[in-house]
Amino acid sequence: MRVDLLLKRLCILKSRTLAREACDRGKVFLNDKPARGSATVRSGDTIRLELGPRTLEIKTLMIPQGAVAKKNAPDYYDVIRDEREELD
Repeated sequence: MRVDLLLKRLCILKSRTLAREACDRGKVFLNDKPARGSATVRSGDTIRLELGPRTLEIKTLMIPQGAVAKKNAPDYYDVIRDEREELD
């Protein structure tokens, strides 16, 4: 599954457009390499998002086959790191 679509389906970003734009700006990394929106994600891959003061790193457990309810989205990934940088 495409990384931009996965980020949207797992309710990590609100839309596929926002996910694609984050990829285009170099804010999304797949297995520690900058990811294009079309990059393919598989189970066990690591995705890191660096969005402003927040860094979120997840490991995919399963790839959803269709739409995922927001309450069920965390079943598809483990959070490795979720840090917020303090702003002065």
